[in-house]
Amino acid sequence: MATSLTLKNIVTKLGQGLFVLWAAFTISFVLLQIMPGDAILVRFMDGDMGLTPDAIASIRTFYGADEPFLVQYFQTIMAYLTGNFGNSVISGMPVAQEIMVNLPRTALLAGLGFTGGVTLALIIAVLATLPGFRWIRNLFQAAPALLASVPVFWLGILLIQIFSFRLGLISVIAPGPWERLILPVATLAVPIAAPIAQILLRNIDAFSVQPFAYVARAKGASQRYVLLRHVARNAVLPVLTIAGVTFGELLAGAVVTETVFGLNGLGRLAERSVRNQDAAVLQAVVLIAAFGYVVVNFIVDMLYPLIDPRLRKPQGGNA
Repeated sequence: MATSLTLKNIVTKLGQGLFVLWAAFTISFVLLQIMPGDAILVRFMDGDMGLTPDAIASIRTFYGADEPFLVQYFQTIMAYLTGNFGNSVISGMPVAQEIMVNLPRTALLAGLGFTGGVTLALIIAVLATLPGFRWIRNLFQAAPALLASVPVFWLGILLIQIFSFRLGLISVIAPGPWERLILPVATLAVPIAAPIAQILLRNIDAFSVQPFAYVARAKGASQRYVLLRHVARNAVLPVLTIAGVTFGELLAGAVVTETVFGLNGLGRLAERSVRNQDAAVLQAVVLIAAFGYVVVNFIVDMLYPLIDPRLRKPQGGNA
């Protein structure tokens, strides 16, 4: 819910964000600890490596795998506070280094997917207001969850089949650096665009019949002016909240998308870590995802007062 921009609200939002990060860290740590299997055994219990039981015990000591649960928890959380994410059991590299290598690729994919989804939603909403495109509004009203419920992996494969194999428009064999992003970005953008467009269309319908819209029309304002100047400005506020929530789903979509299209990033890193039970890397990926979710939603909350002047000052007696 939108609130006025005050120091108290900012501090409250920051506190909520820190709580979300702590909760994400704690829940993921507990789940990874009780997960069956052992990455150290997966990596080093190989007869061809010639490691003795004592050597494997030393490796477990190095990674802190033989410490009690609470000791591991507090050691890990203190290390995270200093920026030390530990080492990957599989690659032997510092987790922070692997994150820094893969994060920019996923951030680019997620950013383009989010931007594309919002842009597509705006285009759909604008077209739906035009007389010749009324069928778009009817489509979203008749099947409101159709596009939002399409599985990402199925959509990605479908796009490859249509645009690469059938039409031959986009190459999947040695594509260029930007060409290889077109279909993955579209795969992420469509599920994002659907709920945003649905909410936006619903809000446009609701605010178009409000008294301020009738007054503006009575004063001679055109339908386009009323839509852009009065209706859209009010309709976009609830959309910001939905956009912030959907951005939090991008990592889950990126995991599948990067796997389907063979892209390197946090998604592929997480998939490899799950397959090899590399808990340290998974823990870091979860926290990075939670951090991105918190930051985006904080930015969304800060944008409310910039769009709605009524929220720039405390209302009533609240400071």
